Amino acid sequence: MKDKTLLIMAAGMGSRFGGLKQLEPVGPNNEFIIDYSIYDAIKAGFNKVVFIIKEENFNIFKETIGKRVESHIKVEYVFQNNDNIPRKYQELLKTREKPLGTAHAIYCAKDKINEPFAIINADDFYGRDAYIKASNYLSNIKDNHYGLIAYRLGNTLTENGAAKRGVCKVNENNELITIIESSTELVGDSVKVSPLDGSSPFEVEKDTICSMNMLLFTPNLFKILEEKLPIFLEDNKDNLDNCEFLIPIVLNELLKENRVIVSVIETNAKWYGVTYKEDKKLVVNAINNMIKEGIYSNNFYGGSNEKR
Repeated sequence: MKDKTLLIMAAGMGSRFGGLKQLEPVGPNNEFIIDYSIYDAIKAGFNKVVFIIKEENFNIFKETIGKRVESHIKVEYVFQNNDNIPRKYQELLKTREKPLGTAHAIYCAKDKINEPFAIINADDFYGRDAYIKASNYLSNIKDNHYGLIAYRLGNTLTENGAAKRGVCKVNENNELITIIESSTELVGDSVKVSPLDGSSPFEVEKDTICSMNMLLFTPNLFKILEEKLPIFLEDNKDNLDNCEFLIPIVLNELLKENRVIVSVIETNAKWYGVTYKEDKKLVVNAINNMIKEGIYSNNFYGGSNEKR
């Protein structure tokens, strides 16, 4: 079996949620969304998980989720800090409070990953079909032919406020043309899209393809990020407290440069997430329903009522 790693981005501050939302219990035995992500990944054939976290959260991660999963899958931890930033920018970044962004988070894992890998957000429930399709793609992935597990935008939004999504444009070969990282919000029968690059807002249909940051890569991405990071920092040297080095921005640049192809793989899995406190009840109810259907068991890492 080909080695495959699940890289979980959990260094976010959870400001909209009001706490460390990655460790908010949603299951009947206080399981977190991360528990279900790892469990589904194991079922799909992943054999290593790497957590990207803030160093001050290491103990709580290790004593909770780490202890639960370390007997089922190889576990590694990576801290998202500025040690790998060129020295000339480190002083300028000392006043920054939040992590530098998802592309930087991935780059921080470069010494832990030497095999094909998928990235996910810690606070998103992607569904088992998404992991199966990701695993199948990673089994045959080529160095410069990445993958994106796609959802329909309207199915990923909450009625409790705006949420960050990658709005995608796809060609007839199901390959990514562009991905626009945006603030998105339901407005009647459509979705208002406000690009984070400051360009003009627009509206799209609810069935528009979007990215939930479940992306599929080979380790050659780390060399690309090493190349792109200093350029990003120099371009944003006057805004280092607020700029974000985001993986969708990097992908867009690579697509424009014709350096990569990104296959768009749609999943029929249902997405759930906790962006706001009000979202938690919806996730808890959904998981309880999946337990009743036999998709998961109360005995989380194995139970007689679970569908195999």
